[in-house]
Parts: sequence; C-alpha cells; structure tokens
Amino acid sequence: MSEISIAPRTFRDVLGTYPTGVSVITAMEGPLPLGMVVGTFTSVSLDPPLVGFLPARSSTTWPRIAATGHFCVNVLGSDQTALCRQIAGTGDKFADVAYTLTDHGLPLLPGVLAAIECRIDTVVDAGDHVFVVGRVLRLDSLREGDPMLFYRGRYGGFADLA
Repeated sequence: MSEISIAPRTFRDVLGTYPTGVSVITAMEGPLPLGMVVGTFTSVSLDPPLVGFLPARSSTTWPRIAATGHFCVNVLGSDQTALCRQIAGTGDKFADVAYTLTDHGLPLLPGVLAAIECRIDTVVDAGDHVFVVGRVLRLDSLREGDPMLFYRGRYGGFADLA
C-alpha cells in the first residue's frame, strides 16, 4: 500500500469543522504553577476512570508537567477567553491569576466549569503529538455555564438547538 500524502493545511481545515472543548492542563513544578491550553481533551474509560489529552511534541510545558506525574484538567467556560489567551501565551502565564490548589496540590483556575485531578497513567507516541492518559483521582463540576469551544480556528461557545 502506498503512503497517502495529505497537505497539513487541508488536514487542519477539514478537522477544523469538528469543534473541540478547550481546557487548561495545570501542574505544580515546586512552588511554580505550570499551564498549557489543549483542545484535545477527552474521556477515555469509565472503569477505571481515565481521561486523555494530546500535547504537541514541540510543547515546552508538557515535559515539565510530565515530570510531576500529575495534572489537573481545568474545563474553561465560553466567558474565559482572556484567561485562555493568557495561559496560551508566553511570559508569566499566571500573572494576576488567583488560582487555588486542589486537594492533590494542583492549580485550580478561577471560574472554570469543572476540574479533573489525575495521575499520569500512560503516554503513547502519536505522530507529532503524544497521547497522555490520566487516571482520575478526583473530579468536580464547579459551576454552570457554556463550555469554551474551538472551531475553525476561533474560540466560541455552545448554542442550543431550538
């Protein structure tokens, strides 16, 4: 079977027609909080409770989170675009962010819809990304609200069908 060639731009455009939820993965590196925005978070298994996300191999934050062995998924609301952009940016990602620490000592961002605390279970090579599977240690829905979505290169929210 011959190798199929798909242009990266075509791949992004087609897959961009499928919306993804936006979350921030956090951890602590000593006294410093770490954070990275992901749009590839998913539930994996109910028994045992597993979740997953796919950081890029080029990420400079992922190896630092991996070294801690734990992470917290902070599920963003559609009203948290400024926080999302700050964590996704460079520089001090946590400047003026009033995070708290979870029972497992992981950064919990203010105003998120849900928090899922995990221990890293498995990391699998996946092309230019890795697939991180986390064993859920604790999870909570923290407030009502529309989730932040990423669709066709833009952030947005959910709309009910009438």
